[in-house]
Amino acid sequence: MNTDPFKSKVPAVTLAFWAIKIAATTLGETGGDALSMSLDLGYAVSTLIFGAIFIAMLAGQVAAKSYHPSLYWLVIVATTTVGTTLSDYLDRTVGLGYPLSSALLLAAVIGTLLLWRARTGSISVGNIASREAEIFYWIAILISNTLGTALGDFAADSSGLGFGGGALVFGAVLVLIALAYKFTAISHTVLFWAAFVLTRPLGATAGDLLTKPADEGGLDLSRFAASAALAAFMIAGIVMTQRQSERG
Repeated sequence: MNTDPFKSKVPAVTLAFWAIKIAATTLGETGGDALSMSLDLGYAVSTLIFGAIFIAMLAGQVAAKSYHPSLYWLVIVATTTVGTTLSDYLDRTVGLGYPLSSALLLAAVIGTLLLWRARTGSISVGNIASREAEIFYWIAILISNTLGTALGDFAADSSGLGFGGGALVFGAVLVLIALAYKFTAISHTVLFWAAFVLTRPLGATAGDLLTKPADEGGLDLSRFAASAALAAFMIAGIVMTQRQSERG
């Protein structure tokens, strides 16, 4: 196994990774809405706050010499919270709407991945072998999590699927991607990024399902309580996977 320090800063892509990632994307939705809606700070101010947190966490991640699970997942959560409020700002405050913002953000994700590949020769998460590749990795994640919020809102609101229906659709697509990963010759790197993007709208719709009022199709749970529960789940998952890794 290659022990390049840059590679060691990215966790292995396992079932536990995806479970924690989905929890992180759901936390991003509930946490972002808690600040922008429950505390009534608005999308712009909330985006600035979460953006500052993201930059601080990212600086620590990039400066680190090895993989630190807590730091890595803090950056992931930061991308999901800022992605939530930024997407809502573009969709609702600026008025782009879900279809246009989704299209623009999808183009940005694809453009980032293509530029990353042109610059480094690979977009594989198993080949984060330079600081440049690491920066591209986090840019792609930030944009993909912003895109996922817009896609989730589009599925739940504009398409008429509702929060539960949207979550089921995205969950079903992720199952198909998993099957394609196991049984087809489709590039595993392409399938990884497809799954990475789609876990975000799954989390967005799941987060809305938990916290939106009952008359809007949600369960009307407290955004703060839901965020705390999701954070606890993530912490437990990170601790368990780290212990297994140390034993292995």
